[in-house]
Amino acid sequence: MRRLPPLPRALRVLLAAMFAASALPAAALDLDALWDFGQPALSEQRFRAALVDARGDDALVLRTQIARTKGLRRDFDGALAELAAIEPQLATAGPEASVRFLLERGRVRISPVHDDAARTPQALAAARADYLAAAELARRSGLDGLAVDALHMMAFVDREPADALRWTQQALDLASASPQPAARRWEASLRNNLGTALHDLGRHAEAIAQFRAALALRLERGQPERIADARFALGWALREAGQLEEALAIQTALDRAATAAGRPDAEVLEELEAIQRARGDAAAAAELAARRRALRP
Repeated sequence: MRRLPPLPRALRVLLAAMFAASALPAAALDLDALWDFGQPALSEQRFRAALVDARGDDALVLRTQIARTKGLRRDFDGALAELAAIEPQLATAGPEASVRFLLERGRVRISPVHDDAARTPQALAAARADYLAAAELARRSGLDGLAVDALHMMAFVDREPADALRWTQQALDLASASPQPAARRWEASLRNNLGTALHDLGRHAEAIAQFRAALALRLERGQPERIADARFALGWALREAGQLEEALAIQTALDRAATAAGRPDAEVLEELEAIQRARGDAAAAAELAARRRALRP
């Protein structure tokens, strides 16, 4: 996923990016094929069906993903219970099962789906310990993709922009240096996160450069939905930096594509409205606001 602009689209994109990057395991078990990140309940059903014939570490890994589906639905007690049930078996398990256990227990404590009230000192300390332990074990075990996952989660524990920048840069350095596809596939999401942290620090030119790099990676990989999200993020960053004409061109193209597909995007319209207000075009802004209001159920 990433800490994107404070819009509903941001959380959706962040979670999708996180799960798409971290689902692929190092072993033969194909978690990616079982996940439907927009439907965690359906994903749980698939994992439980796969669990019937799974043995050994595969069974443990599947149960960590069942815990993850519960966390996505904010059933944190259920997720912890699922993880606690497998913890005694980890003493004789391989490193992937243990790393995934630590990752998911960390996510139960602190993740993008937690609100500020859940960010107690105890929860932050416990999540930090789990993520750092997961990162260390994954690195020692050659599980680079999971190590990147754990490091990138630290930016949700330490959310101050300088801390988020530091953790995200560590994750990006590892992903960029790794020969493993499971680690390399994180790069676009991490560059997006880096752009947001740089934006929050007021380093707009550097932020825009990272958003451009993220978009270039999405284009290279040919992922239409992710490309649109990367364009949106770049347009947002350009508007925030006062580069209104390029921002306008990007968001206008996204609006035309969404409208032509019969799926007008309220958040793109909101960005366009903000751009037009910044340009001093009150009439255009009002027209966009009316279009956005018309999309409400």
